[in-house]
Formats: sequence, structure tokens, C-alpha cells
Amino acid sequence: MDDLLQEFIAETRETLDALSGEIVAWEADPADRGRLDAIFRFVHTVKGSCGFLDLPRLSRLSHAAEDALAAVRDGGRVPDTALVNGVLAIVDRIGAVVEAIAAGVPLDNSDDEALIAALSQVEMPIAAPSPRRVMTAARAAPRSIRLNVDLLDRMMSGMSDMVLARNELARRLRDDVLDPRVEAALDRLSLTVADMRDTVTRTRMQKVDALFAALPRMVRDTAAELGKAVNLRIEGSDVDLDREMIEMMRDPLVHIIRNAIDHGIESPAERRRCGKPPTGQICVTARQSGNQILIEIEDDGAGIDVGRIAAKAVASDLHSAGQVAAMSAADRLNLVFAPGLSSRDTVSTLSGRGVGMDVVRANIEHVGGRIALDNRPGRGLAITIQVPLTLSIMSTIVVAVGRQRFALARQSIEEIVRVRGDQVRIDPVGPVQIATVRGRRLPMLPLGTFLRMGDDAPTTLVIVATRDGDYALGVDDVLDTEEVVVKPAAPAVMATGLYAGQTLPDSGLPMLLLDGGGLAQAAGLRFDRGADVAATAEVQRATPALLFDDLDGSRRAIPLGAIDRVEKVAPGAIHRSGGQLRLIVGETTMPLHAVSHEALASAAGDATIEVLRLTDGEAECAYAMAGAIEIIPLPADVAPADGGGAILGVTVWEGQAIEIIDPLALFMATTPAQSEGAAPLCLLDGAGAEWMDRFLRPALEAHGYRCALRLPDGEAADVRLVMDDDASTTTLVSAPVVRLRRDRDGPADPDSIYRYDRSALIAALAGHARRGGR
Repeated sequence: MDDLLQEFIAETRETLDALSGEIVAWEADPADRGRLDAIFRFVHTVKGSCGFLDLPRLSRLSHAAEDALAAVRDGGRVPDTALVNGVLAIVDRIGAVVEAIAAGVPLDNSDDEALIAALSQVEMPIAAPSPRRVMTAARAAPRSIRLNVDLLDRMMSGMSDMVLARNELARRLRDDVLDPRVEAALDRLSLTVADMRDTVTRTRMQKVDALFAALPRMVRDTAAELGKAVNLRIEGSDVDLDREMIEMMRDPLVHIIRNAIDHGIESPAERRRCGKPPTGQICVTARQSGNQILIEIEDDGAGIDVGRIAAKAVASDLHSAGQVAAMSAADRLNLVFAPGLSSRDTVSTLSGRGVGMDVVRANIEHVGGRIALDNRPGRGLAITIQVPLTLSIMSTIVVAVGRQRFALARQSIEEIVRVRGDQVRIDPVGPVQIATVRGRRLPMLPLGTFLRMGDDAPTTLVIVATRDGDYALGVDDVLDTEEVVVKPAAPAVMATGLYAGQTLPDSGLPMLLLDGGGLAQAAGLRFDRGADVAATAEVQRATPALLFDDLDGSRRAIPLGAIDRVEKVAPGAIHRSGGQLRLIVGETTMPLHAVSHEALASAAGDATIEVLRLTDGEAECAYAMAGAIEIIPLPADVAPADGGGAILGVTVWEGQAIEIIDPLALFMATTPAQSEGAAPLCLLDGAGAEWMDRFLRPALEAHGYRCALRLPDGEAADVRLVMDDDASTTTLVSAPVVRLRRDRDGPADPDSIYRYDRSALIAALAGHARRGGR
């Protein structure tokens, strides 16, 4: 019976989480008969389980809710706010009783009868449209079982060991001339292990809908308490996320949405004065990007009053007036994360205590995530949370200090540079060392010296981002990138605050995962956010690019935003199939580009070949090179190349001509063309049309759009692209307009898009395409 009771508790918790959201959605659309039937089945299932397990109190409560819902379904009651409140109160009491049973403690039942009586008041139905019956196809219930989390962890650990054993076997067999039968068997084993790893990983996954299920009820109750009207829209509920990650994200997400209702959404009267609809809007969206999950919370409220936040920071002695004045706009906005800072002058049940966004950010960073703000004063606030897909597998950079190797989470790394010349150097300033990276001054922590593993000067700097600021971590070399299974290290090791866990990479040698923030705190690094603002402003506005030596001896650059990683691969990982070069890394296969096949064949005589792995968020390809040099700000003066191809143009860096690789052209060369008839048509209009045709056409066509400088006969444009300051555009074309501006930060129309912001441009085009019915 104990096992059955525990099963009942677990199932009822899940049912109640989904039930509250369904009831709130039904309240907004009472004619939805399909949703009413689903709610009735939920309550009936709970009642049946209570009767089987002899839980009379729960059975009596669920029976009362079932009777009320049955009366509505039969036309005997009106589904008004009072009835919904009563059903929700019963659901809350059932949840409280279940938790009391789980904890083994008694719960007072003196007001149960009052809750039941509130639902027993029968109201006469009013004339109303017939309920909408939703016909759904019958479907078989999915088969499922419950597993202990410890068992799942053991499965993941065993699967990780199996992957390591397979990799070790492949390395040993690769050193000998393989019998074709052995090679075929190894390939089958590799495919089976890869499939099993994905399957075991998915056992920890759950739809993010489990994280969103309680939000409609919470929004309803919070808005009612504050006297506001708020509509919640949820998108992307079918995205998968690690079960443990869902639990850790629950409190931060609830806090952010409560803040949006309390601080952001105005009262109905205030919204009318501002020309807004009286009902505020909050949109919660989840989507997957690579091995990351992005959760965006956007509202149409008043946004953040940055000036008020800055004044509060000065008044609270968190910063001096001079420090606040020297901050950039982004740093002043990030003051909302300062501990103890609240924008409210009075304390309420929801806010005013100064315990909020700092805790939210700490919780998100604890799971290896990041949080970013996009403030639009008067128009709302958008918060983007980026977290790993799973806590068990993490993408890392492997660094070397002497003979020791360490891992760093990729999410915390801004860039990696070599110490060379005046652009990247290390200077002693009193007892500390300062790294200068292209005019940007950062505190530097030599990892070897700090860990007492040697006193050699570091040759490579890893720029690590922490909540307090960025710093340069000095190491001897950056060896590789790996996706690893992370586990806690020994308690004595974790207690130092320097490490985030341990892992066993493909080499089979145990490796510690460094904690970037813990290292900075233990070393006592000091971050001066106001220093060198003027010196770095121009650099920050420039587009970063990777400067590298190509296989033909030429020096070229490629925009940094397209690079996923830099890897060293064995020549045997490069294969030619159907006239196309392909790179095989583990179980991943992708197109490989090179300046020429002859240059690549010449480089294949070396032990390893360096490749750039490129991604556009959906597809991957690779580019072979001789060696990376450093990251540079791409000069604005670029001479376009003639004839198209992979060379975007030519610029000058430190007196030397550098060709710029166009990553979009590389993806175009390997992406199958889409049907002409199904693709939306973009008209490149005005005096900037020639620039857009040269620079934007590859990106737009790679995302399924057609581009034209003139409209083909008989066709209409789906959208027009024009430059923000262009007065010479065609006025006879009736189509939505997307404006591009030349300056990243303005001054410009707030509705315009920076012309190099590809993701924002594609999102704007997609929005117009959706509104156009495509």
C-alpha cells in the first residue's frame, strides 16, 4: 500500500499542476466544451484514486468539485468567476492535503465544509450560445513507468562509461590496418552507442509545459490581487528540458512574471492614458538553440526606469554618484540585479524588500545559465534566460596549465586570444597584472601561478564572464572542446569554491571543471566597470572577427558570430563523397570547405588540421585553415569583392590587406534550394538596394526568402527592405516595410533594425510572413 500511496501522491501533484492552468484557460473561454470535459476527467480521476486508497477527505473534496463541473456540463450552472474561484479553492485544498500526507503531518479540516458549501449554490443558467464541442481523434494513452532519479543517474553514468570505452577502442583500432569486417562492426557499435546515449539522455527530459503549467493560475491570482488585467500567452510548450533543470527554473520564472505584473504592467486606467489597451500582455516563449534552451518573458508594460534605479543605487550606498555616471547604459540597467536594491519605496506582499532579481540571477547562473534584459521604456521589457539543455551534459573548453588539464563551461567564455604584440599584452600594475586586449583593460589571473603549478607567463588568455565583470584567465594552451558528463567532486574539493565538479572526458583521465566566478572571488579580483569606457566604446561597436592564416598562406578573417568552435582534427576525419568534402567528428558529419583542394591535400601530411566549425543556429559546416591568430574588430571600411563566392570583401588591418570570408556563402553552397513558389519575396528597395543585394541576399535566401531589386511581372512583394535614412524608396509598392539603420545604437527610428543584426532581421521578416498568411 505504501508504494501505491507514493504513486498516488506523485501522480496527483502532476495532475493538479496541469489542472489549475486548464481551469484558468476554461474561464477565459467557457464555451470550450473540450477543455471542460478534460477538467472533469482530471477531477474524476483524483476522486477515483482517493476512493480506492480509502482517503475520504480527499474523496469528499474532489466529489464536490466534480458535482459543480457536472452541473455546468449539463447546463444547470453558469461558469462564472465565483464558480471558478470555488473550484480553484478545492484544488488548492486537495494539493495541501496531498502534501500533508506526503510529509506525514495532520492538516486542519475545519473549513472543508465551507469550501464545499461554496460550490453547492445552484444558479439558473442564462441564455447563451451552445457550448462548442471539440471533436478529437481517439488516441492510445502513452505507456510510461516511474523511475527513481538515482537510477537515471546510474544509467547516465554507465552510458558515459560505454561511450568512453567505445572511443578508446576506436583509437586503438585506428592505429592498425583494419579488417573491413572489424571496421564495419565498429561502425555498427558506434551507431548503436550513439543511439543509446540519446535515448538514455531523453529519459531525463520532460516537456517544458511542466514548467509553464502553473503560470496561468499565478498570473490570474496576482493580477486580481493588484487590480490589474493581464493576459498570458505561452508558446513553445513542446520543447524538452532536463527534469532537474525544470525544478531549478521554477522559482526564477515565477519571480520574473510576478515582477512583470507588479512593476511592469500598468493599471487599466494608466494604460488608457498611455494609449494602450486596458489589458496588459505577457508572452512566455521557449525555444531550443543548439544545446541551449532560451526562455523569453516579454511584457508590454512601462519597462524599467533606469534613472530611478540608478538613483536608488546611489541612495542605498551601493555605488557612488561618480561610478554610476561613468557606467554604460547596459551597466546601469543591470543595477536591477544588485543585492538589496528595490525600485519600490514601500513594502508590499509582492515587492519592496530588495530580495529579488539578484537571487533570480544567482539561481540561473548556478545551473550554468545567463539572463539578459532588453528594456524598451514605455513599451515594455523582454527578459531572455539561456540555460543548458541538461545539467548532466555540458559543453566545455579544455585548457592546459603545465601538464594538468582543466575544463571551463563554454557559456562563461567570451573569447580566447593569444598573448602577442601590442594588441594583446599583460602588464604589471603594482601587485596585480592587467591584460590589455585591443584597448580593453581586464584584471588577469594566471591560473598556473594561482594554483601553484608553475610560474611561467601564460601564452593564452581566456576571457571569462562573471556577474561582477569580465577577467582574463591566463593558461598555457587551449586544447579542445568537449561535451562532458559533469558530476560533483569530493566534498573537500568542492569546498574550495574553485571547482564546479569533475568529469571523465574521452581521454579517460579525470578532469576538474573550473568555476569562473569562484576563481575570481578567491583571487580577490577587482572589477572597475567605469574604467576605459571611452577607450573601448569604438571597439565594442565594431563587429568582432577571427583573424587566421589560411592554407594558401593568405591572411583572412571571418565574423566571430558564425564560429561555433575551433578544433584540431586528424586528416583521416576528412572524406570526399560525391565531389563534396565532408568532416566527420564523433557521430557528427558536416560539409567541409577549404581555399582549394590542393592546399588541403598538402596540409593533410601534418598530424592534425585546424578547422573552424560554423553554425547558423540550424545547420553546421566547417572551414579548414592553417591556424587562428586572434580576434580583431572588423574595420567598417570594406571593399566588396567582385564575382561573389566565399570572399565577401577586402579590408585593411594594421597595414595589411585581409580578405573577409562570407559564412553565408559557405552555408549557401551546402544548403538545398527551396521551392520558388513557396518562398516569400523581399523587395530590396531604394539607394541602399545594391548594398543589400550584395551583403543580405545570401542570408535571406539561406533562410528561405527570395530577393529582388525589381518586382517580377505579376508578383507582389511580401515585404520591403529599405535603409532607415533613405528618402528615395519606391512609394508605389504596397508591402510591409522593414527599415535598416547604419548605426548600432542610434540615433534612429526605434522600430528599425541594425543592418548587421541578422537574427533580428530574420525574426522581423518571419513576423511579416506569418501576418501575411504564409
